[in-house]
Amino acid sequence: MRQSIALLLSCLATSQAFTANITPVVRSNTRLFAGDSDKEGGAAIAKPKVGVKVEQITKQKAKSVQKRKSKPSDPINRREDDFEDAPMFKVLLIGDESYDQAHVIERMCELMDDMDENQAASIFKQAQAGGDAMCGKYPLEIAELYKEQLVRSDPMIFSDVQEDKA
Repeated sequence: MRQSIALLLSCLATSQAFTANITPVVRSNTRLFAGDSDKEGGAAIAKPKVGVKVEQITKQKAKSVQKRKSKPSDPINRREDDFEDAPMFKVLLIGDESYDQAHVIERMCELMDDMDENQAASIFKQAQAGGDAMCGKYPLEIAELYKEQLVRSDPMIFSDVQEDKA
């Protein structure tokens, strides 16, 4: 029996040797108070011993220049109108013997707002006699539009756009 107790004690001793000895960590909850005294807990927030001087600088506003009063009859001009005229381009009708006069005159009157049948007839005759005739002067986009619409008509009407150098 003594041997069994000794054996049991030796087993216990060796088993404790291989186990980790974990001791619980006790944390105390301390609070820091910013009071006048340290009776309540930790240290108070430090107050600076040196005074801070704040300097304010004020500036006076300059008097604004009074606007000139205009008479009711004077127009208000808020800005200078500095516009350049758009470059103008000539739409030329190119003469061709295969044209049908009625078709060309009709299409020119439909497409070009400022043209009547008499003007279209005289332009058609000039184009047939001289090879080409000017239909009008327009900004680039409008001139190209007229040219494209004349080319798309059925049967096709040939035209050209040239820059007006005058």
